[in-house]
Amino acid sequence: MKKLPSINAVAERAGVSIATVSRVLNNSKPVGDDTRQRVEAAVAALGFRANAFGRNLARARSNLLFVLVPDVANPFYAQIVQGVESVARQRGYKIVLADTSGETAPHTTGLDALYDRLADGVISLAPLGESEPVLQELRRLPWVACSEFVPDAQVPYVSIDHRQAAIDAVQYLLNRGHRRVALIAADESFRWARQRHEGYALALERAGLAVDPALVRIAPGTDFAMGAQEAGALLSLQEPPTAVFAVSDTLAIGAIKAFRRAGRRVPQDIAVMGFDNIPLSEVFEPGLTTIGQPMRELGAAATEMLLERLAGGEPVSRTLPHTLLVRESA
Repeated sequence: MKKLPSINAVAERAGVSIATVSRVLNNSKPVGDDTRQRVEAAVAALGFRANAFGRNLARARSNLLFVLVPDVANPFYAQIVQGVESVARQRGYKIVLADTSGETAPHTTGLDALYDRLADGVISLAPLGESEPVLQELRRLPWVACSEFVPDAQVPYVSIDHRQAAIDAVQYLLNRGHRRVALIAADESFRWARQRHEGYALALERAGLAVDPALVRIAPGTDFAMGAQEAGALLSLQEPPTAVFAVSDTLAIGAIKAFRRAGRRVPQDIAVMGFDNIPLSEVFEPGLTTIGQPMRELGAAATEMLLERLAGGEPVSRTLPHTLLVRESA
């Protein structure tokens, strides 16, 4: 099926903001003749069809909240969504999930849902980028960022201090006597991935240790298989690490499986630290030492903030506490 053009595509072709396109389509506010003609020409050229049902309900509520999720199969995001759903249900809302994996501009899906009145508000777990025109749109819309956010963008968010959490994780390994600590990082288009990488480097620097580029592996995602793949690369080094900090539990568990297959004992031969505290991390053998994120609380807080915005309020961004959970893997 051919994908229909988005309102964002119309805005880019006409050289105007998404809000201006919406004003032209809905006749909601005066727009100059030249601007209107450019928008109408872009609409015609692209074959854009605005949602007529949504326009007719421009002043109504859908009682739907849109949740942009980078990977619906990832248990970390699943836990956050449960937190979103618990609050939404209590407040009479239902949620709609949109998997944004592979999208270069994941915010577009949420903007289309808002401008077409398919949803009352958006909770985004996807990276927003730092395009000022996009951020300008989001500031005035019922939009909240969760976990993944842009600092100082004036778009309300709830998250943890990813950099400090990573420092705490690596410091724990250093305190256990490890000096060759490897990093299995993830796609650094995500701010949380970059911040955890920064925390790793800062912890080593404070201990007087230089970052060895050979010990830093950037996985293209967070699947178990990717953790195993990067662990294999670390084992192939002439001098392998004695400890590994993985920026997600899924990467850490994949790494442990690879170490075991290679005959390495965890933690006796190599210690492994994860991040997130997904449900599997506690029941996996050995139990995964990890950084615990309050995942459901993140989702619940994001939903409360979004509902506050819908009610005309101005929620304050929040940073929730993380915890270091010591189990058997490190």
